[in-house]
Amino acid sequence: MISKSNNAFVSFQGNLKLIVLVISLGFQYSCVTQRKVEYFQDKDNNIKAYKEAQFPDYRLKSNDELYIQINSLDDVSTNVFSNGKEDQYLGSVSPYGASLLSYTIDKEGYVFMPLIGKIQVKDKTLSEVAALLKDALKGILNQPVVSVKLVNRFVSVLGEVKNPGHFPYSQDKLTIYDALGLAGDIDEYGNRKNLILIRNQNGENIRININLNESEILSSDFYYLRPNDILYVKPLREKFWGLREFPYGTILSAITTALLIYSIVK
Repeated sequence: MISKSNNAFVSFQGNLKLIVLVISLGFQYSCVTQRKVEYFQDKDNNIKAYKEAQFPDYRLKSNDELYIQINSLDDVSTNVFSNGKEDQYLGSVSPYGASLLSYTIDKEGYVFMPLIGKIQVKDKTLSEVAALLKDALKGILNQPVVSVKLVNRFVSVLGEVKNPGHFPYSQDKLTIYDALGLAGDIDEYGNRKNLILIRNQNGENIRININLNESEILSSDFYYLRPNDILYVKPLREKFWGLREFPYGTILSAITTALLIYSIVK
């Protein structure tokens, strides 16, 4: 009888050690080290200068939306191109509302303007479109002034960020860090070493891997995002090894109780 009891205790003790080992490994693999959540991990802390990343002018594509403002000495004539009193409040209109005041480029790359007709704007920059419209209006308006802005400036930030979503922006240049800031930054389980940028370029969707641990990103061609870019932050392996809601406290409490019972019985 005593021998069987001893064997049971030995077996229980062995299983208990195994459970403790598994829990310990869970803690080990669930821990995210400081090095994995830092940006700009350069060994050299001296001041460094990086050449500014190239930012070529955006080339218009089909389905882009343009806000076109036309002014001239002929105030009455410019009303033909005006969207009404709403123009005065464009700065306070949401990006989705601004699209109601814009001109959409059709599939063939044309935009239709009153009195002018169809204008080919695909693959042109905003300044080129403004110059094109100004030339077309010279015979219609007295000293026309044309301003063209892109309405559909959006980026999507997905994955391991605090607030994933589809974000509008108004500035001409949006850095990759600006976009992450809109999403509340990468959370503790986000892989800063392996982000994926998806960009439509020349009719093709291309995938780019980005490492935010390296300062060379400051001079990279992908430091500035383009309208309609998608940024995906991949999760670290630690997220799957150590789930935040795993009941570590309950398990440790059960182990402590088992050890207490074991010591009393022994």
